[in-house]
Amino acid sequence: MTCLALTPGEPSGIGPDLTIHIAQAAWPVGIVAIADPDLLRARAEKLQLPLTVETCDVNSLPQQHTPGTLHCLPISLNAPAVAGTLNPANVEYVLKTLQRGAQSCLAGHCDALVTGPVHKGVINDAGTPFTGQTEFIAKQCGNNTPVMMLAAETLRVALLTTHLPLCQVPQQITKERISQVVNILQHDLIQRFKIPSPRILVCGLNPHAGENGHLGREEIDVIIPALDALREEGVDVQGPLPADTLFTPHYLEKADAILAMYHDQGLAPLKALAFGKAINITLGLPIIRTSVDHGTALDLAGTGQANPSSLRCALEKVIALV
Repeated sequence: MTCLALTPGEPSGIGPDLTIHIAQAAWPVGIVAIADPDLLRARAEKLQLPLTVETCDVNSLPQQHTPGTLHCLPISLNAPAVAGTLNPANVEYVLKTLQRGAQSCLAGHCDALVTGPVHKGVINDAGTPFTGQTEFIAKQCGNNTPVMMLAAETLRVALLTTHLPLCQVPQQITKERISQVVNILQHDLIQRFKIPSPRILVCGLNPHAGENGHLGREEIDVIIPALDALREEGVDVQGPLPADTLFTPHYLEKADAILAMYHDQGLAPLKALAFGKAINITLGLPIIRTSVDHGTALDLAGTGQANPSSLRCALEKVIALV
C-alpha cells in the first residue's frame, strides 16, 4: 500500500482549496495532508464542500483514501489565515509543513511528497531567504543540486538554472553544472520514467544559439565543450539549439526531454502549451516529489473558482512514479 504526503502550501492562497477538492475524489492510495486541520475545515466550510478531517501521526497514516475524508498530520498556524490576504506570521508554518513532508518521506513513513503553491515574496519579506520549494526541499534532503523539471504528457522540460535573476544566469552556466544536470536528468529518465535511451535536446543561452559567437560566446566557450564531453560518455544529447524554434513539433517529436538554460526560457513555452496540465518534478533527490505548475492565485482563494487540474495531475504522476 502507498501513502502520499500533501502540503497545501500558502494558507491564504488556493492550496487549501485544491486540497479539499482533491479529497472529494477516489484515490487508490492513502493521502495525508500536512497542515492545520482547522484551516482545512474552515476553508471547506467557506467552499461549501463536505470534508471530514481526521488527525493522525506517523504510526497511523492512511493506506487508502475515502472520498470526503482527509487525514492530517497537524501543524498549527501561527495566525488565522484569511483567504486572499498574506500574513508573514504564517511563513514559519509554511516552512514547517515542507520540512515535515520531506522528513516523512526520508524516514519512509510516506512514499512521496506532493506540494501545493507557496508565495516566495512573503517568505522573503518575513526575513527568510527563499528561492523556491525545489531548492528548499533539496536542502532538507542534503542535495545542493536539484534539477527542476516540468512535464505535461510527453513534453518534459528541465532547467539548468532555476530561480535566479536573469543577470546572474550566464555566470551559473558552467561545464561542470551542465554535466551534472544532464547526468541527473538522464539517470531519472531511465530509472523513474523507464526510458531506456533518453534523447535530450539542449537550448542555447543566446538568440540563435549565439550565431557562431556574434551574439554571445557562452555556446562556444562553455555549452558545446560540455555537450561534446557528454557525448563521448555515451549520452544522447544534442545542441545547443536555438530556443525560439526548439519548442516546435519538428524537434519535440525527437526529444524525451529538453534542457533549458534558465527558468522562463523553458517554462514559458511549456505553460503556453499545457498550463494547468503540467506538473513540477524534482529530479536528483532520494525522495519522489511533484508539485503544481502555478502559483498561489490569492484572488481565487476561497471563491470556489480554483482549478485543481494541476494538483490532480501531480498526484496521478506521483502515483505512477511510486
